Amino acid sequence: VQLVESGGGLVQAGGSLILSCAASGFTFDDSVIGWFLQAPGNEREFVAGIARTGYVTKYADSVKGRFGISRDIGRNTTAYLQMTRLKPDDTAKYYCAVGLLTTNTVLLRGDDYSIWGQGTQVTVSS
Repeated sequence: VQLVESGGGLVQAGGSLILSCAASGFTFDDSVIGWFLQAPGNEREFVAGIARTGYVTKYADSVKGRFGISRDIGRNTTAYLQMTRLKPDDTAKYYCAVGLLTTNTVLLRGDDYSIWGQGTQVTVSS
């Protein structure tokens, strides 16, 4: 059982990135998916989450209107975080996480997620 993030990198302010989160050894059935970030010296923060049906999403205020979360409902093994209009303050390591949840809601706390990836670094230069 493993989650692998990819798609991070160095981008100029105003640029875009798409992060991917791939499940290995399991599927996202009955799961909520979240993206979190952690900058050096800071606490882990919720960025975005998507409920198991894909129709309910939540975003941190800092990324609303700029980031979009989605999941591949068909294969149910991949999720994405589309990041646009990136700012230097978005610089952090981004983690994908999965929580078992049969209701169509989004979990906001990291402690509610049971499977985590290793993270992918996003660096936004000014």
